[in-house]
Amino acid sequence: MPTEVKPTLQRATPESQGIASSAILKFVEAVEGQIHELHSFMLLRHGQIVAEGWWSPYRREDPHMLFSLSKSFTSTAVGLATAEGCFSLDDKVVSFFPDDVPAKVSKNLAAMKVRHLLSMSTGHDVDTMPALVGSKDGNWTKAFFTVPVIHKPGTHFLYNTGATYMLSAIVQKTTGKKLTEYLKPRLFKPLGIEKAVWESSPQGVNMGGFGLNITTEDIARFGQLYLQKGKWEGKQIIPEAWVDEATQSHISNGDNPESDWNQGYGYQFWRCRHNAYRGDGAFGQYCVVMPEQDAVLAITSGLGDMQEPLNIVWDILLPAMKDKAVRANKAAQEALTEKLSRLSIAPVEGKASSTAAAKQSGRVYKLDDNKLNLKSLAFKFAKSSCTITIKKGRNEDTLTAGFGKWEDGQTKLFNQPNRPDQTKPIPVVTSGAWTAKDTFTFIIRANLTPFFQTFVCKFAGNQLTVETKINVAFEPPQTLTSVGMTGS
Repeated sequence: MPTEVKPTLQRATPESQGIASSAILKFVEAVEGQIHELHSFMLLRHGQIVAEGWWSPYRREDPHMLFSLSKSFTSTAVGLATAEGCFSLDDKVVSFFPDDVPAKVSKNLAAMKVRHLLSMSTGHDVDTMPALVGSKDGNWTKAFFTVPVIHKPGTHFLYNTGATYMLSAIVQKTTGKKLTEYLKPRLFKPLGIEKAVWESSPQGVNMGGFGLNITTEDIARFGQLYLQKGKWEGKQIIPEAWVDEATQSHISNGDNPESDWNQGYGYQFWRCRHNAYRGDGAFGQYCVVMPEQDAVLAITSGLGDMQEPLNIVWDILLPAMKDKAVRANKAAQEALTEKLSRLSIAPVEGKASSTAAAKQSGRVYKLDDNKLNLKSLAFKFAKSSCTITIKKGRNEDTLTAGFGKWEDGQTKLFNQPNRPDQTKPIPVVTSGAWTAKDTFTFIIRANLTPFFQTFVCKFAGNQLTVETKINVAFEPPQTLTSVGMTGS
């Protein structure tokens, strides 16, 4: 039986909980060697934190963007709301929004139930989210109903973020509260989740399928709650029956035995190999629950291949988990502690000065039309840093790029359209260096998110060529080139 966690998560040596420190060290070294872009992890065994780490400049206290890991929290809200009698999983989706359905409702759309939204078996052939985001009037529920339902609901798996948005809208419609408001007394407060922020649609509905931001430890607590069948501090926070139902497979999603995306899909939870299950989000946000090992692993990152970290977990961590405590190994424990204490992602490598610095300092380069809508760049070089002023569209941000270090700042460069909550600057860290005599490279990390952007600035006379690339995106990241001139 899973061990129930105390109000404050307790820490223990790995060996006392049946796993060798050397195995966890091997795991950390493997993700650094193969992936390079893990931001944090927390491993719980028998309800105890046995290892945790944040790669600087990512920090313990900072919430991280979860992307689709948000879906598992939306599922939890549905479980709670149905237990309270607000609605049923067999209620028809069209019944909640009579004013938004089309004049002619197809047979398949009429048959779609709440449980089909949960299991990603709505019958659509395409994700409905682009239709929602692209709706000109901002009525996302109405836009959902415009997408043809090709298959009989319940028969065809398609990962559909718009379906999760509809779950959020249903919870709000039936309870009168946004997901954040509804979950605060029922989930967030009991678990000690204090910094939950969830983006909203133009309709004022939490995104549901993405947009939740919480800390790594919050993710771990959520996973531990599910491992404990919904029980926390002696209280049943989530009905045990819901935990069982939500985390079992309700529809097949492939037949590749080596893929953790082909093991079946539950109610906004993925089944994994080794009888585990997880919530996950784009670019490497994971909450992996391993019932047979009585373990939970929370990860945040900014990576492209989401199977790779899971392979490392199964290959290294899983076989190291023993039923009983293993012999203490002081040297291995100290080596792991030392490693975890100095985790970091290196700042830009290069020189702090160049003969070109004095000439370029103070110049403003106006850029030609480009896909990033960058209008101008200006640099002021100092001994330990460079102040960079970037104009993008109507916004102008000034950031400090540290030489050999990350400097804190704020920017709107990463903000996205159609997001009402993305009107304010977001925290970033910036580092820069001269990577060639005439080339200054700087990286801006939005360190509450998976993203960072690299700018390679090549100076030649009065001309500046800027090559920019984001690390991960839903489309293959491309290097974009902009050219600018200065009059000085």
